[in-house]
Amino acid sequence: MNIGLIIALVAVLLILVLGYNIMLQYKVRLESTKKQEAAKYIAIIDATEDLIGNAHHMPFSKDLLVCLNTRILDALEAMHELDPKDKNLMGRIENMRSQVENLKNNHPGTESTSFKVPSSDKQALLMLKLVKRLRDTIRSEHNKGRIDTQAFVTENARLENIQIRINIENVIKRANDSIVRGQPGTALQLLRKGIDVLSSKNDSYSNQAREKLQGMYDELEQRRQSKSEQELHQIEANEHDSDMEALFGEKKKW
Repeated sequence: MNIGLIIALVAVLLILVLGYNIMLQYKVRLESTKKQEAAKYIAIIDATEDLIGNAHHMPFSKDLLVCLNTRILDALEAMHELDPKDKNLMGRIENMRSQVENLKNNHPGTESTSFKVPSSDKQALLMLKLVKRLRDTIRSEHNKGRIDTQAFVTENARLENIQIRINIENVIKRANDSIVRGQPGTALQLLRKGIDVLSSKNDSYSNQAREKLQGMYDELEQRRQSKSEQELHQIEANEHDSDMEALFGEKKKW
């Protein structure tokens, strides 16, 4: 056999092997990329479902629920683009579309639940973290153009008011606890901090809360000043008795 032909065949074989390896590596990288993208969307869905699951703990508005459910729908549709053959995804997408449409058309417009005052510092912290996650989520959706500016501004302001209310109600509870423990100084500091937070707010809740905090502060300060005056009078009386004893000496019993 011609040596040149053999060399040519070997070269062609090497090219085919290299080409196959390149295609195989490309396919592996493509599958890896798809898995990473799918994992990202799954994480988005799980996190959003977790947020929705707290709708009975904190007031959720119609716009917020629509935004969160639409976020899940968008993630499912993106996953379907990565894997169009997955029939389970199509079923989930159809169900989520129906859910979003039902929220838009049939939601009464009222909040999901009434505001619940946190019963402890731990609960207040959990509620504040939830509000922060919700605000971050709607900001992200607004930046992606999935929620219009007016709805974002309104919902962000509503969540901010809830955040303030959690803080203020917790301040009131902690101040009352400090008073019971005989720590009026700590209570005064907490009340002053709450008053400062509300100083730039002018909504109905903030005005009422500021008035309540100021009343608590004034009453506590007045009681503390009254107690200080009593203690001062007692000190002066004790000093007077000591002076009298020094001048006249202890009375002798005859």
